[in-house]
Amino acid sequence: MAQPIPTPSVPAPDIVRCAYMEIVVTDLARSRQFYVDVLGLHVTEEDDEAIYLRSLEEFIHHNLVLRKGPVAAVAAFAYRVRSPAEVDAAEAYYRELGCRTERRAGGFTRGVGDSVRVEDPLGFPYEFFYDVEHVERLTQRYDLYSAGELVRLDHFNQVTPDVPRGRAYLEDLGFRVSEDIQDSDGVTYAVWMHRKQTVHDTALTGGNGPRMHHVAFATHEKHNIIQICDKMGALRISDRIERGPGRHGVSNAFYLYILDPDGHRIEIYCQDYYTGDPDNPTITWDVHDNQRRDWWGNAVVPSWYSEASLVLDLDGTPQPVVAREDRSEMAVTVGADGFSYTRRHDGGTAEGFKLGTQL
Repeated sequence: MAQPIPTPSVPAPDIVRCAYMEIVVTDLARSRQFYVDVLGLHVTEEDDEAIYLRSLEEFIHHNLVLRKGPVAAVAAFAYRVRSPAEVDAAEAYYRELGCRTERRAGGFTRGVGDSVRVEDPLGFPYEFFYDVEHVERLTQRYDLYSAGELVRLDHFNQVTPDVPRGRAYLEDLGFRVSEDIQDSDGVTYAVWMHRKQTVHDTALTGGNGPRMHHVAFATHEKHNIIQICDKMGALRISDRIERGPGRHGVSNAFYLYILDPDGHRIEIYCQDYYTGDPDNPTITWDVHDNQRRDWWGNAVVPSWYSEASLVLDLDGTPQPVVAREDRSEMAVTVGADGFSYTRRHDGGTAEGFKLGTQL
């Protein structure tokens, strides 16, 4: 295992929330059709090189940037901080960690001002910013509202080989843990961490990384998610529905996972819970409990564990992917017999088993 990431002597930046993601797509017109025409995200600004999109309730310039490029990957996981001074704090924090940083007073994208991007200790491209261009919040533009309306950027999910190492680093950065998945040997397979008062702003999933597992947008109700499925079926693109709809055990959220034209995974998400109290308890799930990933006990498709997007360094080059040494979640939860349990042995009753995967 890699050495623990040291805790800097300088204060961590005060992060408010996950704010936007910049992804590289190989066909801008095809991606626009998916994100705008199918998912209904709203165009703030666009040109021949990039499209800036936002969800219904957003008042900053964008939540998602689609940038044309040769290799599909993620260029930035961007967080808004509480004040302009916190951008300075982020730069100082990562410099002490020995990470590569780049500061741009004019920002890296349109609509965002003074920002710092870093190659963080896990190999991810993080951005921290405060200054933004405000745009119209569309909450009362019911003339624009679609039946599957995406209302907020909710969270990121990152794939990393060593989840405990990443967890300690993000806790130093000020994130708090809401839920995790472990086994009886103490191996951690995933952890959910937040700055805003919901289950997570980002999660770490154990696997070969650094890679981006998914970016998630919230809807108001689960019927919005069902409408997206119906729309994708009507458009004959149901093969882009990877998993769901369903109900997570972890987070309690209703979910859907879909794939964009480049294979970037998007989660549509609603109905998680409040985590803002200082003594909000951490929920730990047994890795063998097959209700952890799906409350109804449905099997997780193998691609969900194995496939993810590359991430870029500050030069725009894909970061090398390092193999996870700890055992994988899929390997320990679905054995050769295809079974995993739903309930622990309790009070003399037999453990409840449910079929995991089968041909």
